[in-house]
Amino acid sequence: MPSNENRVIANRFRGFLPVVVDVETGGFNKDTDALLEIGAVILGVEQDGRVVPRESLATHVQPFAGANIEQAALEVNGIKVDNPLRMALAEREALDRIFRPIRRAVSECGCRRAILVGHNAHFDLGFMNAAIARTNYKRSPFHPFSVFDTVTLAGAALGQTVLARALEAADLPYDANEAHSALYDAERTADLFCLLVNRFSAAFGSKQDED
Repeated sequence: MPSNENRVIANRFRGFLPVVVDVETGGFNKDTDALLEIGAVILGVEQDGRVVPRESLATHVQPFAGANIEQAALEVNGIKVDNPLRMALAEREALDRIFRPIRRAVSECGCRRAILVGHNAHFDLGFMNAAIARTNYKRSPFHPFSVFDTVTLAGAALGQTVLARALEAADLPYDANEAHSALYDAERTADLFCLLVNRFSAAFGSKQDED
């Protein structure tokens, strides 16, 4: 059974556990371009109700057979696909490494499933769903189409839609030299999401039932 503290996050997000995800890819087309890296941050709540990062996860991913990889994409994300130090996993194994702890957290929190949080979230969810379909993965913890998007939240709250500028407007740190690592971007997006939803809670009042 989930603890009282764990139940708070289920009540806060209508039975969903928010998990921040960032992917690095070989291009913009989810169906033809390689998924190369996944970063994720599972969120939780403090006893005072603040949403906070709880657990970070990351894996490099081997390109699927026949995957397209644009050189321009590699110049942005800095990934050297053939570098053995990447310790890249096949897509199905990579998904399982990320999904297992998320499923465990969903169960521990008494949630129905996870919901993906991202900056341009449908891009990340699209690549995840494409990999799920390619590998016939049956136990994805994520809602298949609903997301929380920090582009929308930051645009409304801060007047900024670019991640680096939104973080700056929120007085949160951002290192351009670390940017476009999936885990780094996921962790910074998690910081931004937590700050925004905690401010919204303070402004509008919390309605969740903590019984």
